[in-house]
Amino acid sequence: MPVNPWPSSSELIRVLPEIILTAAGTLLMMLDVSIGRRGRNAYGHAAMLALCAALAGAVYAGAIPGSAFGGMLLVDGFASFFRVVVILVGILTVLTAYRFLAREGAEAGEFHALLLFSIVGQCVMAAANELIMIFIGLEISSIASYVLAGYLRDDKRSNESALKYFLLGSFATAFFLYGAAVTYGITGTTTLTAVRNVVIGQNAPSPLFIGLAAALMFVGLGFKVSSAPFQVWAPDVYQGAPTPVTAFLSTGPKAAAFAVMLRIFMTALEPVGANWEPIVWASALASMTIGNFAALTQSNVKRMLAYSSIAHAGYVLVALTARSDDGTAAAMFYLAAYAMMNLGAFVVVGHLSGKGERYQSVEDFSGLARKQPLVAGMLAIFLLSLIGVPLTGGFFGKFYIFKAALQSHLVWLTVLGLLNSAVAAYYYLRLLVMMYMREPGEAAENIEPLSAGQGAALLVPALATLILGIFPGWVLDFAGKSSTLVK
Repeated sequence: MPVNPWPSSSELIRVLPEIILTAAGTLLMMLDVSIGRRGRNAYGHAAMLALCAALAGAVYAGAIPGSAFGGMLLVDGFASFFRVVVILVGILTVLTAYRFLAREGAEAGEFHALLLFSIVGQCVMAAANELIMIFIGLEISSIASYVLAGYLRDDKRSNESALKYFLLGSFATAFFLYGAAVTYGITGTTTLTAVRNVVIGQNAPSPLFIGLAAALMFVGLGFKVSSAPFQVWAPDVYQGAPTPVTAFLSTGPKAAAFAVMLRIFMTALEPVGANWEPIVWASALASMTIGNFAALTQSNVKRMLAYSSIAHAGYVLVALTARSDDGTAAAMFYLAAYAMMNLGAFVVVGHLSGKGERYQSVEDFSGLARKQPLVAGMLAIFLLSLIGVPLTGGFFGKFYIFKAALQSHLVWLTVLGLLNSAVAAYYYLRLLVMMYMREPGEAAENIEPLSAGQGAALLVPALATLILGIFPGWVLDFAGKSSTLVK
């Protein structure tokens, strides 16, 4: 019986978000050549339309779970959850980019096309069930991200950011590929479920080679999530990249990379968790400690939030170290909450920084509450959530992570994580003191009125942060059901 080389209609529906975003990104590139800067806002409107359609496609595809393209993609609740998260991050990035691109006189067409292509890669990563497909999604996302980091070509900080990100990212990708090659060499397959079956079979490979493959892949993915000791790129890249790009890099690609990490380590390598748990344990502790203590000394807010991002990667690694369905669900919940609160914080930084991104120091936030109390209030919500104050998404995220860790008898890691959270309160509260207890400085005096796009990009994350802190059940229930499907 002849084999049909074409994908079925159900398979096409399962990759509908990727199809929509790829087509829209290609169209934007073509329009950029033909109409140039004349349609600056039109590019943003088209990107927004494509992302909204992709979001609807992701929800629709999630209603008919299954595999696509010979099992290389697996669309389940886990994949749908992360697809929705990265697409929402993309929507909010587009909203905040309207004002930024106009203010800096930057090209809008290429920016939005690259943003869509990066999200395509992240959607592929979230649904990938095969190591080569994970690599393809990783590269699609990364290459677009490298260009976005250096998007302001006349800004030396942006150029330096892109160069460091590209060079170190290339090395990290090589480590992941070596890990995939070792996995194929010892198992004869690159499909995650098949690798798992080989690992638990009678002719299981040597634990030494399984541990080597896990370590190599962890290095590659550890770079993408900026976990210690692979975090050195993050502060320079976050500071030098355009602020909307920094907001995007700190949330979307990080969530997609953690989705891959959870999928690999909780599917293919879950039976040999005792081999890789000490590595993840050490990285989690190092990430929390280095990130929080380095953030204490920062005077630039973007660098402070970069080190904060390293610390938050450590909290998610605590959930992975738990090696349980509850840990996976807690990581999913935390990544959704973190995406909202961190992106919202960067939107405020971009709003205050002004043309040329001049105002980025902690002192520049002095008196913001007197000039724009609504903006200061929403930033306060994001900062309190990053600390983990009750009634915010960050509180329940940390609560569920440490609860899962205790259930897996990771007592010392939980205690050290809680102590790190206490340290983090200092540098977040320092910003609150500046906003509410100091006289307005030059930055606050010269701040522009909030645009409609920026207002929406602040309001949505603020509401999401509060909803996740007051009614966490519906997201956690979905994450709990989805986490069991990872295996």
